Amino acid sequence: MFDARLAFPADFEGWRTAARTALTLRLPPEELSFTIGDEAAGLFAEPLPAPPANAPQPTVPKAFPDLARKLVCHADEDRFVFAYRLLWRLQSERKLLEIAADKDVLRATEMEKAVRRDSHKMKAFVRFREIEDGELGRHSVAWFEPFHHTVELTAPFFARRFAGMIWTILTPERTAHWNGEELSFLPGATRDMAPSDDDMEVLWLTYYASIFNPARLKVKAMTAEMPKKYWANMPETALVKPLIAGAEAATRRMLETRPTLPSLHSEKLKERRAVTLPRMEKTPEVGLGQSPDSIAEARDQAADCRACPLWEPATQTVFGKGPEDAPVIFVGEQPGDQEDIAGEPFVGPAGKVFDQALAAAGIDRSQAYVTNAVKHFKFEPRGKRRIHAKPNMSEIKVCRWWLDQERRLIAPKLIVALGATAAQAVLGKTVTIKATRSKLIDLDETTRLLVTVHPSYILRLPDEAAKERETKAFRADMALVLETVPELAVG
Repeated sequence: MFDARLAFPADFEGWRTAARTALTLRLPPEELSFTIGDEAAGLFAEPLPAPPANAPQPTVPKAFPDLARKLVCHADEDRFVFAYRLLWRLQSERKLLEIAADKDVLRATEMEKAVRRDSHKMKAFVRFREIEDGELGRHSVAWFEPFHHTVELTAPFFARRFAGMIWTILTPERTAHWNGEELSFLPGATRDMAPSDDDMEVLWLTYYASIFNPARLKVKAMTAEMPKKYWANMPETALVKPLIAGAEAATRRMLETRPTLPSLHSEKLKERRAVTLPRMEKTPEVGLGQSPDSIAEARDQAADCRACPLWEPATQTVFGKGPEDAPVIFVGEQPGDQEDIAGEPFVGPAGKVFDQALAAAGIDRSQAYVTNAVKHFKFEPRGKRRIHAKPNMSEIKVCRWWLDQERRLIAPKLIVALGATAAQAVLGKTVTIKATRSKLIDLDETTRLLVTVHPSYILRLPDEAAKERETKAFRADMALVLETVPELAVG
């Protein structure tokens, strides 16, 4: 009996070298064993000798190397010898892998499927948490317990997917680490070495709860796809039981408050058939939906809006806020990350700049109505962050129906467009800030428009001098708002 020593539980390269040597020495499978790391070899086992010089390399079917790589990742203790047995048989049975009924081929197929499934689970259920590392800076760490030895097999996926992060995946037997340039593997770890939470977890749980669809809940299918053995490592599973418990009531609520608006596809079909006015100039009965009688009713209807694809990844509809008889409507572009979570417009960083400008001008914000041209947060995921993405023409056009309802119901004296997107939504055409800023434009007999920059523009300016200059100009525009509508004054 000869023994081949491997470096770690899924040491494919070590196995391949040993298997080639054993074939060269014409060792049958029953005369070969494998040990890992510092394990003790069998009592009568001898170390596998070096192959003869210039020994010919064995040949195998093209599919075998990938199959063997999966087999050595399996948890079966006999996996290395079994993989060698297949290799041994292939030397005389060249078509062996094509015989689906063969016992060894059947077993290999099941083992390969199990490893692929385990690798998929790792991709799906690893949850990183950020820590502050004195040497590495922001460092994402995850704890995972694979059933098979799939760390080396799966880690390259994370290196491609999260190439811009520094991350570590801890498992009981192996640790994968990516330093931003190179993937390396270290000994296993214990669960207490992984962080228990981070400052982004509340946002993730809010998002997870918001996208849960009780109408599509199938508990057996869910637990089959997301086995309970992984739940301890996933923060969102704390929500699963209460979400399941409330699914029936939530389904009933969804049916009672189902969307009154047709899909964007339906709207496009209507537009193609239309031979009169563009959709946004039609009456509500032939436009997006039934015309609401109040802002509260409009807000309730908009909560179920599915007229464009932006509703699906967003947490919720962010409708306008303010008195129904407000003399001014401030219109921004779209809700941001914090607004999407809070459900209110202008509560994030741009909202602070906005509030400061109103206060400097002496305007009471509670007397104004504040809304956005687009009512759902459009973003691009970047790691755990959601980065603002500019809404396109179609999204602005679809959402303009809601802005028209707000304008009709409130009947303001002045509309303030904060940014080019807002100006486009109000006017129905593209305009530049440079050409229209700080000018009072008559929209109809009772309502005027004032165009200015969006507060987020000030936040994005690269230097303090430019920020100071634009802050003064923005506050001057707010002073013009108060001059035009004096009843907004504080007190």
